[in-house]
Amino acid sequence: METVRWIITTAPEIFLLLAIAVGTILGRIKVRGFSIGTTACILIVAVLIGQLGSFTFPPILRAILFSLFVFTIGYRSGPEFFASLSVRTLAQVVLALVIGATGLMLVLMFAHAFKLDTGTAAGLTAGALTQSSVIGTASGALAQLGLSADVLKQQEANIAAGYAVTYVLGYILTLLFVPFVAPRLMRIDLKAEAKKLEAELAGGAPAKTDNLSYRKFQARAYRISAAAGRTVEAIEAEIGSRTIVERIVRRGADIAPHRNTALENGDDIVLTGPTAAIVAAKPVMGEEIDADELLRSLPGNVIDVLVENRRLHGRSIKEVADIVGDSARGVFLRALTRMGREVPLGPETRVYLGDVMTLVGSTGNIARATAQVGHALNASDRTDIAFLAAGIAVGLLAGLASFKIGAVALTLGGGGGALIAGLVCGWLRSRKPTMGALPPAAQQTLSDIGLGGFIAAVGLGNGLAAWSAIQAHGLLLVGMGIVVTLIPMTVGTLVAYYLLRMNPVVTCGALAGAMTVDAAVTGACDVAESQTPVLGVAVPYAVGNVVLTVLGPIVVAATFSG
Repeated sequence: METVRWIITTAPEIFLLLAIAVGTILGRIKVRGFSIGTTACILIVAVLIGQLGSFTFPPILRAILFSLFVFTIGYRSGPEFFASLSVRTLAQVVLALVIGATGLMLVLMFAHAFKLDTGTAAGLTAGALTQSSVIGTASGALAQLGLSADVLKQQEANIAAGYAVTYVLGYILTLLFVPFVAPRLMRIDLKAEAKKLEAELAGGAPAKTDNLSYRKFQARAYRISAAAGRTVEAIEAEIGSRTIVERIVRRGADIAPHRNTALENGDDIVLTGPTAAIVAAKPVMGEEIDADELLRSLPGNVIDVLVENRRLHGRSIKEVADIVGDSARGVFLRALTRMGREVPLGPETRVYLGDVMTLVGSTGNIARATAQVGHALNASDRTDIAFLAAGIAVGLLAGLASFKIGAVALTLGGGGGALIAGLVCGWLRSRKPTMGALPPAAQQTLSDIGLGGFIAAVGLGNGLAAWSAIQAHGLLLVGMGIVVTLIPMTVGTLVAYYLLRMNPVVTCGALAGAMTVDAAVTGACDVAESQTPVLGVAVPYAVGNVVLTVLGPIVVAATFSG
């Protein structure tokens, strides 16, 4: 035991990394498809390890770790957050605000009724509303109050205790509420409503759940006979399915395939488009020819493109095609991904900033379309460290600003400042793709290391006091946590469906987004036997991350009595 204490005193970072490792492994374990997530497991492991002794970490370490996490959250949500401030997505924004405001009111009511200290109230907020970043913003706000070291340490321990007791329960309740309770409150059959929505997205045609018409894209060569004398535009219109004449070779020379170009007998042409349309084009064109050299010289590609054009936000795919216009000629949408989940495709499917389009076509055509949509995701992209560091520094500086409400100084703190900086930097990146690169893989790494390290430091540094707080308020926190989790979602469901008239399937996805619980979307998709709930996630998730995070300083200002 003396050896353990010596290690704790000499190199506490070893236990911090150990808590991250063990908590991450436990968080990946699934029982019947369910897991409680890495964040809660890291905190629980850290609190348990914290019983071994007194861990001390420099405040700057925690500040840097949390800033990395919250900046990344803002960066990821920035384009969607600012684009959500529009009429097309207003209902989804309102839903996220309703959930956040209802949760805040309940926490303040409980804090007043049961005389909860500020740390416990903040921990209840973070856990029951399943937003881990509240821990950091609340801790930052407490640090600005000039408390003694012992009092501040106890308040931070109470935050950790409140979060540890209520988060797991809040997470589980959200997973169950979205797919099972919300549909009952709306009095709908989620599976049947999903089928209706799929039909609407397909423009009334049978839903193409596997999008095979998009995936079977290819090029074929024909020698012109039947189509001699007709223009490229006329041929493309007759074949349909957005098939295009990609190349024309006449007597060994390439001819530009403009729409008014007339085809001549004996021309060799390359058609690109969906397989079914290409194969059916033979009677219109002439004989198919074996022209490997002709096809090999036409490079094809499949590229993931991040949607960053604000004009496309909230538009249907049909509208996006009209806006992009001729730049979309010869380019086909193979898949649309939102927050890592594939979205059902149809003419009426809505596209939002931050979505990823998988485009298929020739290299030149895709490059032309990409310029109108956003920028291609490249695995070789490197993180712009200068942009990242400068952005966080400016955010931390902004977090020092404060204003008083009564005798209490209200401040965003470093965490809140870093969040705002992340939002702005993410938005700037969407407007100028050449600056501020932070690839998705790097975002995930910074987010995981930042949050995991911060949570582990909190748990280890306050393990003994947090365990005492859990023993003192455990059952009371459980009861309050259930209420603070379920009531906001209940109010949000009723407001969304009966007042805002949102589609019930989209409402389920929006509830998961507003509570920032990605896994709840999977549950809704499983019950609906459809990916349509994903349609409602993006905007509420972006708004929810911001709204719930800033509740930390608000709870501190409203509950701190000096």
